[in-house]
Amino acid sequence: MERICGRILAAGAVAMLVLAVAPDSPHGILPGVAYAADAPPRLDGFPPTPIQTEDMERRRVPNMSETTYRKFGQAQELIDPCPEDPDNCEVPRDPDGALVILHEMLERSSRYNGNELGQVHQMLAVIYYNDKDDTPNTLHHYEQLLAQVPEITEALEQGTLKTLSQLHLQEENFDTALEYMKRWFAISYNPGPSEYILVGQIHFQRKDFPAAAQALEAAITLAQSRQLTVRENWWAMLNYAHFEMENYDRVIEILEILVRDFPKRQYWIQLAGVYGQEGFEREQLMSFEAAHVAGFLDKESDVMTFGGLLMQNEVPWRGAKYMQVGLDSELVERTPRNLLQVGQAYQLAQEVDSAIGIFEEAGSKSDDGEIYDRLSSLYLEKDEFSKCRTAAERAMDKGGIKKLYNVEIVLGMCQFNLDELREARATFVKARRTAREAEESSAERITQQWIRYIDNESKRRAELEAAGI
Repeated sequence: MERICGRILAAGAVAMLVLAVAPDSPHGILPGVAYAADAPPRLDGFPPTPIQTEDMERRRVPNMSETTYRKFGQAQELIDPCPEDPDNCEVPRDPDGALVILHEMLERSSRYNGNELGQVHQMLAVIYYNDKDDTPNTLHHYEQLLAQVPEITEALEQGTLKTLSQLHLQEENFDTALEYMKRWFAISYNPGPSEYILVGQIHFQRKDFPAAAQALEAAITLAQSRQLTVRENWWAMLNYAHFEMENYDRVIEILEILVRDFPKRQYWIQLAGVYGQEGFEREQLMSFEAAHVAGFLDKESDVMTFGGLLMQNEVPWRGAKYMQVGLDSELVERTPRNLLQVGQAYQLAQEVDSAIGIFEEAGSKSDDGEIYDRLSSLYLEKDEFSKCRTAAERAMDKGGIKKLYNVEIVLGMCQFNLDELREARATFVKARRTAREAEESSAERITQQWIRYIDNESKRRAELEAAGI
């Protein structure tokens, strides 16, 4: 009889474990066990945790009759025909047969006390959840189990309240889930971290991030005080809650813990992003450096961001080479935007030839003339005036240039150096008009100086030609 009873109770325990968030300690929550040294924190809107004293009487529940034991044994054998060796069991399970027995017991409910009825409802809930995937009936029988209080044990009442909360959380009945946890806290002497985590998850789904953060912080503090493991997803949820509340100082603290204890790409990238957002540029670069060393930078965005940070921190040559590897490995797509950034890095690193090659490719793929504008200036610096003229003309043909007068000035200078004085003067006249329309007086002065210089040069050449020189 004791063996059958143990198997019945084990079935109920399995149901609780299926829905459990996390184990808290080897002892769990047992009446008679108290932790005076670390009283659990109280959450806003929750009842105080009861204090258990040594002389407090345990709840007494009615005994189970031998006839009821036999009925449970019959149902249990249909659910679990080979408890000693389930993997090699040749007897098929028959949960439907067990349901028939249990429902017949409910039809004669007047024969049973509250403890016995509670066990019937518990077993029914387990079958409906595990074998029938029938959440409404699962909820119904757990609620009927609670209706047997005070003729069921405190432990069974607590476990059922928590299970109901978890089920309603799964069903997205968040307010109901929260109410069941409030009832749980009202009767539980020793809440552990997992219960606070469950409350945090409920608030999280309700988008009540301050309440979620309070519960999650309480869970972590309690776990640390009891020397229990703080799980990765606890920190991750807490980080998200504080991020939603824009508590970025706390976000940084949590992410620093995550990269230390659970080093993953997502945490390094998030940490670097928040560092940058908050103006900690050195720390941002160091975070990306650590992620690079760990081999976490395996996405195009990672490569381009890290390369850009190296440029900003006056290491453009390394940034250019790093992004070039991304291009060569095809991790980074050769889009105009990506190519432009690589070319800029080469340009900052004084690698002009490499920059030109990249800009030529980028310019041919771009929808506007901005890259050819930049390219024309590089060719001008290298005294490659014919290529300068071609690039400037392509820039103007494509259009979309923010400062059109600049590329017109560069084109005029290239034309002048190609000894195309008439074309150069016409270009500078056009650039003067463009600068005047843009109200750029300095650019207008430059164009006027070039026009005057070309006129003087043309006059000088005409005089020399007239003199036969």
